[in-house]
Amino acid sequence: MSVRTAVVTGASSGIGAATARRLAEGGTRVVLTARRAERIEALAKELTAAGHRAVARPLDVTDRAAVDAFAAELRGEGEVHVLVNNAGGALGTESVAEGDPADWRAMYEVNVLGVLNVTQALLPALTASGDGTVVVVSSTAGLDVYEGGGGYCAAKYGTHALTETLRLELCGQPVRVVEIAPGMVQTDEFALTRFRGDADKAAAVYQGVAEPLTAEDVAETIGWAVERPSHVNIDLLVVRPRAQAANRKVHRES
Repeated sequence: MSVRTAVVTGASSGIGAATARRLAEGGTRVVLTARRAERIEALAKELTAAGHRAVARPLDVTDRAAVDAFAAELRGEGEVHVLVNNAGGALGTESVAEGDPADWRAMYEVNVLGVLNVTQALLPALTASGDGTVVVVSSTAGLDVYEGGGGYCAAKYGTHALTETLRLELCGQPVRVVEIAPGMVQTDEFALTRFRGDADKAAAVYQGVAEPLTAEDVAETIGWAVERPSHVNIDLLVVRPRAQAANRKVHRES
């Protein structure tokens, strides 16, 4: 059986890096993409040294010309079987009344148009493989709103709508469309970026929560979904820590 190839966006840290490791350890050749070239190059070197197949391709998913060039390059390297749309992020916690439109635009660009760009560019190759899978890492923020999350929720609702629509439109084609919607995940950068580098505010998000999800927890979920038999599609899988019953219901220990 030929080696399967997976493209992972946002692979420089957090869920993306953990997913790349998980898929590589399962025998998949992984193509690591992110804006930070040094990060993905180091990860590719780590995986290669461990005997896995990995290559780094610096990429900004919001740059359509760069995405198209990346897809053209991949066509010369063989089949593409899996796309993990992981690149995304949140900026700010201001109310709708006070939110900066530039932040909203930036979140929409990466969380929605970034997914659109890479999916459109790689869909012909995924279809041609005869057994393609598109994974979209969305968020529970795209299923239920909360105060201070207007911009991020709006973007992730867009991600969710794109994914659901794509699944309908590809019905009958040899491509699965999987949505993984994580809840509270503690990674090195997500909350820190959202709070614009304020480490205290970022830490407060997880304060008192005994065991928030880790990037590896989500990566294992993605790997499990991708590795189901070809006829099995995991339409939408919500994964939260036990301490989180809903976006606004979290158990915190004193």
